[in-house]
This record gives sequence, structure tokens and C-alpha cells, in this order.
Amino acid sequence: MRSEAAAAAATVTRVAQRVVAPSAPTPRGELPLSWLDRYPTQRALIESLHVFKGRAGNDGDAEVPARVIERALATALVSYYPMAGRLAVSGEGNLVVDCTGEGVWFVEATASCTLEDVDYLEYPLMVPKDELLPHPTYPASDPLPEDSLILLVQVTQFACGGFVVGFRFSHAVADGPGAAQFMAAVGDVARGHAAPLVAPAWAREAIPSPPAGAAVGPLPVPTELRLQYLAMDISAEYIEHLKARFLERTGQRCSAFEVVIAKAWQSRTRAAGFAAGSPVHVCFAMNARPALAALRGRALPGGFYGNCYYIMRVTADAGAVAGAAVHDVVRLIREGKRRLPGELARWIAGGGGGGEEGGDPYRITSDYRTLLVSDWSRLGFAEVDYGWGSPAHVVPLTNLDYIATCILVRPPARKPGARLITQCVAAAAVDDFHKDMMRLD
Repeated sequence: MRSEAAAAAATVTRVAQRVVAPSAPTPRGELPLSWLDRYPTQRALIESLHVFKGRAGNDGDAEVPARVIERALATALVSYYPMAGRLAVSGEGNLVVDCTGEGVWFVEATASCTLEDVDYLEYPLMVPKDELLPHPTYPASDPLPEDSLILLVQVTQFACGGFVVGFRFSHAVADGPGAAQFMAAVGDVARGHAAPLVAPAWAREAIPSPPAGAAVGPLPVPTELRLQYLAMDISAEYIEHLKARFLERTGQRCSAFEVVIAKAWQSRTRAAGFAAGSPVHVCFAMNARPALAALRGRALPGGFYGNCYYIMRVTADAGAVAGAAVHDVVRLIREGKRRLPGELARWIAGGGGGGEEGGDPYRITSDYRTLLVSDWSRLGFAEVDYGWGSPAHVVPLTNLDYIATCILVRPPARKPGARLITQCVAAAAVDDFHKDMMRLD
């Protein structure tokens, strides 16, 4: 009862906000972005919360996390100086990074409760996410368009000594592995290294552009349908059971991602009641670095942190997905993944992408029949260490509740297996979706 009362009364107070500039002089001027960096949907700020426990004993003489991270951020920005700039439009009309050296917004906050009081921000979020994300205030005389910012950080100290780092990161400058690389660089410095252990590389010219006139799909159109947030912990036994079933039926091994996403696609198709004979789609972003290296005959330079992914689209009949054995749905996912090298090469050559339908593979749609999947479990966020160990929990956040999404993340250490964060069915279908997900047949 004490914990519930503390959570209900929890308040977050922003005690300071400032711009953190690089700790040493950095180059100035414009840097080009790749075609993929400039894709229309990339102007979004990707949001996430990273939950860290305090040090054992909570030494009162130890530095507070906000100070450590702020100093490390300033040092890391010397190497990653584009992060301290602003997005701008060049004279040719292209989106670029203007390396102004201005810095990143940094907010320091305190919470009146412990992390245990709010269940370490596991579902449901007992503290509204926007209280833990950096939303700086600007002078009325000098408003700043947020879509020009590249990075905003908030460090919220909890009463137990633990803390939460809230990030808002421009997708135009980094994809998931790139964002994790930068966070790890800040961690390197915070733990005492003089500079990041991985030297960054800009190298946007290494990312190919499709031929002029290639299809670019429209931005997603908001709908009246509102999709319900649901987080589920999938046990290691559950995953191993489905993987063993696939091995038994096919003689091949599969990944945890493949079985969990196959099960989610099937359960969602059943719960939403899509009619047999109608197409349903699952789209998932794949790291294109290996496939691109094979096409080019050389790897991207070490330390590259720009966008380098491809969105694979798998389409099937709703009745077939709903009625199939799970191992058959896993097979569909695996067949889609295997198409990556050929489809990427065809798209670069101007032959279109996006699966059998061709067109723009990067288009994000609000079509309810389409499920957009992300795998955060291998991006590197779970390994970031600012001196307090790796995070207890990483919470990816979504703002568009009309786009059906599933995000796979690593679960807390005490819950081996996987965690699936979903916003993919309407409220009336949530119970059916959850019940079907928990069935092993």
C-alpha cells in the first residue's frame, strides 16, 4: 500500500535546463545527409526511457548522475560534433546538418518517489512519460522549432538513488544502432575514458540513393481508430517451446524475434477479425549494413552511425495467417528476411521495393491491416553504462496511436525471455489479443 500511495503522489520537478555544448572547439559548416536520412518520416524525434538503479549503498558523497552524464555528454560531443548542430535546409533545398556547435538541450529533474514505488517504469507507466522526457521551455522572444533539434536529454534522479535518462533523438541523423552507439560513447566518457572508444564516421556518401524519380510514399494519414498500449513478458520457456516446434517441423533453427513476431502477427490477425481472403501485412526494419557491404564489396566504415536499414514487407491472406500453425507463420517471416539482399539491390537499381507490390519500401502506413515491427533487443541500448551498470529496463515510446506497432525489447534481468511492447489493436480487441498471445498452440 505504501508503494501505491507513493506512486500516486509522485511528482517530477525539472530543476534546471540548459544547452550543453562540446567541451572543445569543433568544425563548423554543413554536412550532407543521405537520401535515407532525408526521407520525410525521419524528421521525427524518437523517444525512449532508460532506467538505471543506483549504486549499492547509495553513497551520499558520490556525484549525482546528471552531473556525470552532462560532463560526459560535453566531451562526447567533441567527437560527435554534428550532434551539437541543427537540422537545416541547404541552398539546393536538401536537408543537412548545420554544424553550429550550439549543443544539445539538457534537462535535470528530480522525482519524489523511488523507482520501486513506480515498478521501475514497467507497464503500466506510473509516471506520465512526458514528465520524464526532455521538453525544455524556450523564451517567447526566441522560440525554437523542435524539428531542427538533433538531441534532447533529461536525467531524472529518484529518491532511491536510481535515475531515468529520457532521450529524444532525431531519426534524420541516426538509426537505432547509431543512437545506441552515441549513448555508449557518452557512457565511455562517464566511466573515465578520455574519449569515446569507437571513433564516429559520418560517411553519408556510402549510403546509396535510388534513381531520380523513385517512388516516395506519402506520410501516414491519421485515422479515427485509436490503438491500445499493451506490454507483455514472454517467458524463455514459451520462446524455446515455439523454437523447438519449428525445429521439429522444418529441421531448421529460428530466432526468438521470428517466433515472437510470428505469434504476434497471428494473434493480432485473429483478434482484429480480418476477413479471410483479405491481405494482411507485417513490416519490419532490418539492419542493411551486411547486405549493403556485400553489394558494395566493402563494409561501411567503423563508427558509422547514420541510417542504414531496409523495411521488409511480408503479405499473406488473413485467413491463412489466422488458421496456420505458428511454425508456418515463422516460415513466412524467415522467407521475407531472406529476400533482403535481392530486394535491396533491386531497389537501389531502380526496380522498386516493398515486397511483391513494389514501390517505396520505406513508406509508413496507418492502414490497420499493416503491423510495423521493430527489434530493440539487439541495438545496443541494453549495454549502455554511465558508471552505474547497464539499464534495468529500456522503454521505447510511440506517439502515433493510429499506427499498429510491436517493439521487441530485452526484459528486466529477473524476467528472462523477451518483452513485447505493442500498440496494435483497438481497445475492444486487447483482451482477445492478449489471451491468444499467451496460448502455445
